[in-house]
Parts: sequence; structure tokens; C-alpha cells
Amino acid sequence: MADTTPIGLDDYFKLKFLSGAALSPDGTQVVYGVSHYDEEKDADIQTLWLADLSSGEKRQLTPPSSNAKSPSWSPDGTKVGFISDREGKPQIFVLPIDGGEGQKLTSIDQGVREGPVWSPDGEWVAFTSGWSEEDMPDLTKPYRVTRHVYRTDGIGYIDPAVQQVYVIPTTGGEAKQLTDDTYINTGLKWSPDSSKILYSAAFPTNTHKFSPLMRTITLDGDITTLLEGWGDTGAAAWIDDTNIAFIGQVDGLPIGTKTDLWVTDVTGKEPENRTPSLLEGVGSGLQGDIPTFNQLRGGMVPYVVGDKAYVWVQTSGMVHIYEVALTGDESYEAVVTGERSCHPQGLANGKLLYAVSSFTNPLELYISELDGSNEEQVTDINDDFLSQKLLPEVVNLRWSSVDDVEVEGWYLKPTVGEAPYPTILYIHGGPHSAFGNVFSFDFQMLIGAGYGVLAINHRASLGYGNDFSTAIKGDWGNLDYNDLMTGVDYAIEQGLADADKLGVCGLSGGGNLSTWIVGQTDRFKAAIPENPVTNWLSFYGVSDIGIWFSVEELGGHPHEIPETYVKCSPITYAYRCTTPTLLVQGEHDYRCPAEQSEQFYAVLKANGCTVEMLRLPNSPHAGAIVGAPPLRRAQNEAMMDWFNRYVLEAESE
Repeated sequence: MADTTPIGLDDYFKLKFLSGAALSPDGTQVVYGVSHYDEEKDADIQTLWLADLSSGEKRQLTPPSSNAKSPSWSPDGTKVGFISDREGKPQIFVLPIDGGEGQKLTSIDQGVREGPVWSPDGEWVAFTSGWSEEDMPDLTKPYRVTRHVYRTDGIGYIDPAVQQVYVIPTTGGEAKQLTDDTYINTGLKWSPDSSKILYSAAFPTNTHKFSPLMRTITLDGDITTLLEGWGDTGAAAWIDDTNIAFIGQVDGLPIGTKTDLWVTDVTGKEPENRTPSLLEGVGSGLQGDIPTFNQLRGGMVPYVVGDKAYVWVQTSGMVHIYEVALTGDESYEAVVTGERSCHPQGLANGKLLYAVSSFTNPLELYISELDGSNEEQVTDINDDFLSQKLLPEVVNLRWSSVDDVEVEGWYLKPTVGEAPYPTILYIHGGPHSAFGNVFSFDFQMLIGAGYGVLAINHRASLGYGNDFSTAIKGDWGNLDYNDLMTGVDYAIEQGLADADKLGVCGLSGGGNLSTWIVGQTDRFKAAIPENPVTNWLSFYGVSDIGIWFSVEELGGHPHEIPETYVKCSPITYAYRCTTPTLLVQGEHDYRCPAEQSEQFYAVLKANGCTVEMLRLPNSPHAGAIVGAPPLRRAQNEAMMDWFNRYVLEAESE
């Protein structure tokens, strides 16, 4: 331990990140993806690895000269399919697991987007792909839009991004296109009898909500839409050839309400809720800044064995795996628990595979029996690096807010310096998400520089029940703000935070609260709002979620409740801001577009407040997390510079 050092700014690109995993059908081997930074290319590279669970041996399956992702086992366990860009456009390759070269299965001119998904009978591989080159809409020419939502964050304009379902024989040959529509079709899952595919048809043309359609399609292209108009349908899985389990929520509930596990069938019968009494619901909203986290979550579906499903449940700042009965009386039980977050990745032959994260470890794979017993760690991709680093003590905090409701947070103590510490209030986005046992490099970077980090699950956060998560509807900036301020007070009272050395930051909803805070108080020495919502009136019209999200969060359209839109907008109070503020804004953010930061920047400039804006070219809403390395590096460097300049240096002058 004598040679350990704090985590620093330059350490971000020394970390490796799990990007997905697949458990072999016999439960004895795991193929997993690892993303690492290539300094020469200044880019992330993903490779595939094989772990033998009996011997513990691990070997690399794909070279770092190209990307390989989305591993999937053949039903007989002899081959692994994956997507690689080794020959240019991404294609599906198949690799014999006992040795040999990967063979290209697809030759789609436009490349493969999702897959491979093997049919249980071993005859077909399903995947998705976009428009062919000749059918791609030409956006260099004038064109009309007719969709309710015509562009979306992370994708861009939807018409060119349409994604179709294909199948190809596992022996090779010509791919067969099954769908021909204007949806982004995704999440393919074969029925046990290999006769049809369950999938999500996202971004319908006739609605401004993002809830996808749940559909099945046969090999002849016959489509059945299930539960249209019922509500939100998410991750789904086959129970048998007729019945389907899915995570969802009936329409008409307040935004932020929990989701549950439901059961329906291929005719779309009225779904049955299997977790109505589960306080937190099924699913997770924990946030960190792991760049591969969305890929990992793509592998998270209800895993079904007989009449049981294995799903993930967020409980405060933890994510546990639950066993839920699919028939009979309501019954559920936590089987994988602990002060951590566990994300299921596979189930086979009585074994459960899951990825585990915590405040101090990005992601590692574990495997156990279905009841959680005999747990073993499968990977150790960051053990060597983390063993050389000083990691923070994490202090769990609970206090009563202004209305006597208990609020939870965590204080991560810096690995250098003495209490009370310079402290950064880091606010999560959403707002219906949460902080907890998920790794954040921003946290670790700040901690290594001598800052304590205060992470609070304010009102609207998930994991504490519906009353807590829906509490700010129509009243943003009240209970959530007070939860944060009482949390800062509590950290000061506990001797952790230095009241004279405070900073505040956050992304998206956290950016919104950061801009709100600096219009209400001058207790913070510096602020870094990233991609914030600052003006609800304009957000309604320019955001890809504006029309429905604003209405559900605030309680009506702007013409119906204009006073609420004004009251809840940080721009209304921006003229009062005296806190040095650095706005960080992705220029291709369609969720909280650049004009939101630009308005706030203009008001602060006009009123003599110290303000700068870091603009990230070609960056979507979460570009500083999932974007190219130069974007992530720029955000990290700017954060350290701004807080050092105004929280530390200003205090020492």
C-alpha cells in the first residue's frame, strides 16, 4: 500500500470497461467484451475475451486492431457470433470457440447495427441494419419533416436512422429482410420454437412519446403489434412459445412512477402485473460515467427459467437481482444482494451471470447459482490498476429535509488533505434516476485532487418508492433544491464539508439544478452546469422530449400554465447569479439543446457574472460520458481547471 497514489486526471484512459458478456449454453464459459483506450488512435477499442469458469483461464479472442462487440453463443455452444469492423462497415463474424479464424457471415453494404441473435434451432441469425445506400434519404437537399419527433439525441434525424430486421442462414448465404417500415427496430429475441421474433419498434411517426411498440414477426414477415396504447413497454423475454414477460408501466401514471414486471401473450392479452407490491419496482436508474454502461444495459432483459424470472431492482443506491414468480400468487425474493449494483447478463444451466459495480470499481463479472450462492468473480480487468491507487472512504448519510422526509446521500472523502474538505455537490440527471453503487471517474478525479464529493438522491430520485420519485411534479426547484441544501448543511455539520470551499455541478437534470442553485444562493464558489434545462418555455419546442416531458413534469402545456413554466425555469433567476459559472454544452445535444446553455450564458454575461462556456463539437447529450476520448478529456480538464481556479485558488488568495 506504500506505493499507492491518488487517482488523477491522466488515469481515466488507463481504465478498462466491460462492454457486454454472454454465458455459454452449458454455463461453463463466458465471452465478454472489454473496451480500452488506444493512445496512438486516440480512440476506444473493444476486444472479446473468453473465460473458462472451471480453470479460471482467460484468453483474448479478437485482436486490438479492430473493434469486436456484442458476443452471442450458438445454441450448441461451439461458436460465438459478434459484430466487427475489421473489414470496414460492421459485419457479423462467427468464431469457432475451439480455435480457428472468424468467418464473415454477413456482407451488408450499409453494415450491421444490432445482433447477432441465434435462433434456438440453430438455423438462423437475426440482426438489424439501416437503409441501403440507394434508399438513404438525401439530407443535403431540401426536405420536409412530418413526424411528431423528427430528430432525437444520440441518433440525429430519425428518417435516415431507420433500422430494419433481417435474418440470415447460419450456414451463410443471402440475408432476408423481414421489416420494411419507418421504425428503429431493436431488441430482437427469438421464440423458443424459432418461429418468430419479438422486438421493439421505436419512434413511431404519429406520437411525440418515445414508448416503442412491442411486436412479433414471423420468417414470412407477418407482424403482430401487442398492447398498442396500453402504456410503456421495455425489456422483454419469451416465457414459452406463447407467453411474454416484460418490464413496463400502464399509461396515465405520473412521470417517475415505478415500472413493474408484467406477463402477456402473443395475442396481446391484458397484462398481469407480477410485482404490484414491490415498493421500488423493477429496473434501475443508477448513474455513473462508465462509457460502456449503455451497451451493458442492452443485455439486460428478464431472464426466464420455468415459471420464474430474474430481474434487477434498484433499492436506494444498490441494484439487486430478484427472482419473481410468473404464475400464481405474487412472489418475489432478492437472490443477489450487497452494497453494490448487480446487472444480469446471462442465465444458463442453473447459473446466473452478472456485472457488478460500486463507487470504487467500474465493472467486473460474477457468476453464482440461481439463489445467489457459490458466487465467484469471473473477471479482474482493473484489479492491477486499482491496487496501485488510493480509493476513497464512502460515508453513507441520511438526514431529514425541510418537510421531515428522510433523504439519502453519500460523502466520498478525498484521499489527500484533512477535514473539513473542499467539497463538490455533484447532482445526478434525470431527474428520475439516482446515485449509488456505480463507478464515476469524475468523482474519483475530484477525490484524488483533494475534493470531497457529495452525491445526494434528492426528491424525484428512483429507488425510494412512488411518493418520493413523483414529488416534484409541477414544482421543480422546491423539494429537490431543499433536499440538496439540507444535505450540504448536514455534511458541514458532520465536519466533512468546508462551508467556505463549495462547488456544484451536474449533467442534464443535474445541470438544471446547478443553474437553479446559483440563482438562489451565493454559497458556492463555482458551478459547472452541463447540458442543462434552463428555460422550460423554449425547451418545450426544441427538445426531442420537450412536448411530452414538459407537460408531464410541469402539469400542462405552456399556454395552459405559463406561470409554472416561468416559475420553474432557472433562467428566471439567472440575473441574480454571482457564482463563477462554466457551462459545458454538447453542440449536437437534441435532449437539452445548446440554446438552453446559450440563454443562461447571455443573461450572466449581461449582468456581469463571471461565466464561460465549453462547447463540445459533434457531442450528444451524454457526449462527455459516451463520446470520443477528446470530448471526455476536454470535460475532465475543464472541470478540474474551473474548480481549482475558483474553489481552491480563490480561497487561498
